Amino acid sequence: MINELPGIPLIESPLFPSISPFLALTDEEARIANDLRERGFAVFDFPDADLDSRIERLQANLGPRYEINFANPEADKTKNHHRIQDAWQFDPDVKAIASNQHVIDLLSKLYGRRAFPFQTLNFPVGTQQDAHSDSVHFSSLPERFMCGVWLAQEDISPDSGPLFYYPGSHKWPIMTNAMIGRRGRGSNLISAQDPYASAWKALREAHDAKPETFLARKGQALIWCANLLHGGSIQNDVRLTRWSQVTHYYFDDCIYYTPAFSDESIGDLHLRTIHAINDGALRPNQYLGEELGKSAESSPVTPRPSRADQRRPGLAAKLARLLGIQR
Repeated sequence: MINELPGIPLIESPLFPSISPFLALTDEEARIANDLRERGFAVFDFPDADLDSRIERLQANLGPRYEINFANPEADKTKNHHRIQDAWQFDPDVKAIASNQHVIDLLSKLYGRRAFPFQTLNFPVGTQQDAHSDSVHFSSLPERFMCGVWLAQEDISPDSGPLFYYPGSHKWPIMTNAMIGRRGRGSNLISAQDPYASAWKALREAHDAKPETFLARKGQALIWCANLLHGGSIQNDVRLTRWSQVTHYYFDDCIYYTPAFSDESIGDLHLRTIHAINDGALRPNQYLGEELGKSAESSPVTPRPSRADQRRPGLAAKLARLLGIQR
């Protein structure tokens, strides 16, 4: 079987119905694939026999770092620090969750390229974050070869600020700076998603889209596609926790970059230096198997790397050549 559209993730490809019979999907994998394809997300039970013990150790290790009074049931849990980025670098249980081989194999099968985890975010409470798409923070060329996996580390209450999402929004246009009439190069943003908020709002209104919330039980996980609009609901009860972990995954043989600080139309990309969490290896920026020169100066993965050290002389010309852009 030849896939005539290898630059589109299998689950988002218009050819998926004709390709899926050759993938030997189990019934559960087929359900997950269909949910991702049609709704942009899929719920599943996280495949880790040691998960309860792992969560207990993780919370004990990370808890003091948030400077939140977890011992007092009446204390406001939304004060102080609300997240730890890339805790996999020092916590073996965070790393084990991110590197779960069953999840990596599942994503690889459904996307048609080898998946690898590159970032973790750990939360003791809800994010209360506005609706957004991860695709403006980190994207790929070919596009859509990125996804997130959110894991509930306790039963989630409606009052603890549950995750919400807009089913089907992954099929909407992926926001770029060209689309909203701004330049990414040289921009200085407190939040990379802020410039796109009004455009996302307009799309929600145009589609009359209604959000759904995920009242997960402990151990349930949710995969979301790269362009799914999602966020964190308002936390009605500040005494509650909402322990969770998000792991973001990229896929092999792609260019990895930050769209918020890029101008794709002229081949000016804010490239990322990406290391795989599971094996520690550098994943070079590649296009059709060709590396874009040596990667930027190596450093631990961050979700919004500094802009100054990501553009290098001569790279824009090579990138334009690879992408067929006239400069």
